[in-house]
Amino acid sequence: MTFFHFEDPWLLLLLFLLPVTVFMVRDNRTAVISYSAIGRLKAVNPGRMNLVSRIPATLKLLGFILLILALARPQMGHKRSRILSAGVDIVLAIDTSGSMNALDFKKEDMPVDRLEAVKDVVADFIAHRENDRMGMVVFGQEAFTQCPLTLDHGILLSFLGNLKIGIAGDSTAIGSAIGIAVKRLKDLNSKSKVIILLTDGRNNSGSLSPMQAARIGKTFGIKIYTIGVGTRGKAPFLVDSIFGKQYIYQNVEIDEKTLQEIAETTGAKYFRATDRDSLKNIYEQIDSLEKSEVKILDRSEYRELFLYFLIPGLVFIFAEILLSHTRLRRIP
Repeated sequence: MTFFHFEDPWLLLLLFLLPVTVFMVRDNRTAVISYSAIGRLKAVNPGRMNLVSRIPATLKLLGFILLILALARPQMGHKRSRILSAGVDIVLAIDTSGSMNALDFKKEDMPVDRLEAVKDVVADFIAHRENDRMGMVVFGQEAFTQCPLTLDHGILLSFLGNLKIGIAGDSTAIGSAIGIAVKRLKDLNSKSKVIILLTDGRNNSGSLSPMQAARIGKTFGIKIYTIGVGTRGKAPFLVDSIFGKQYIYQNVEIDEKTLQEIAETTGAKYFRATDRDSLKNIYEQIDSLEKSEVKILDRSEYRELFLYFLIPGLVFIFAEILLSHTRLRRIP
């Protein structure tokens, strides 16, 4: 980052004294000169002479302004910031299975599917963790890394915005999702390593069980916060039928017992979100539980600019002295 500042800005207060020293302290005595003939004097343009007579005072004023600016030591430089600690490494594991189509959440009083509500809340969470590396794993029937860990949260938000239901299949491979996230985090050297797993179902796909994956994560010091998302009881789905689009209500079972065990095994917590407000509150709680302690070292390199003010200032003052004693001399 480029910056400009004065090393001793308090000296700029001297600028307020200039009107007094340059313009108000004057010799107001009236001079009288005797001429044998005043014909030529009548031809002189008094307005032009008044303008010319102000040149010395103007040069003196500019000279003193530049000298004061030089005394305040103007500097131009570059500031570089270096992060000394990496904060918290977080992988967001997000369920994109078919059950996330349930329209039991609202946005501005309009029903939206679960994934749409999740995307809005997670985007706010990402915005509050600017010093943390974050990545994203999506899962359905399969699990894969949608975005590797990065400090470029703009890219992460772009991937989040493009998530669609069913991109990883309609089933739910919770164990596989944890396994992929653990693989991303296990070798990193950071203050804390966290997985935030969000799902609305139970593990019914993949070869790795959720508890096996959780125990592997615990081995590497990884905390796994789990979030069960969805209303209790039946949830509405919009489906195509021979009569057009219709709402049907279906049960979507969340395996809360397993999600609680995953969190407890790794020293984290389980949460249940039944609406958008409770989901937002959950991410705020996790944000407060996993605080970053990032130390930033600022290094500045600068160069002095006082010569660019000192030299012109001296030139203006010498020019004022020269003109005041020659061409623009005042009598007396």
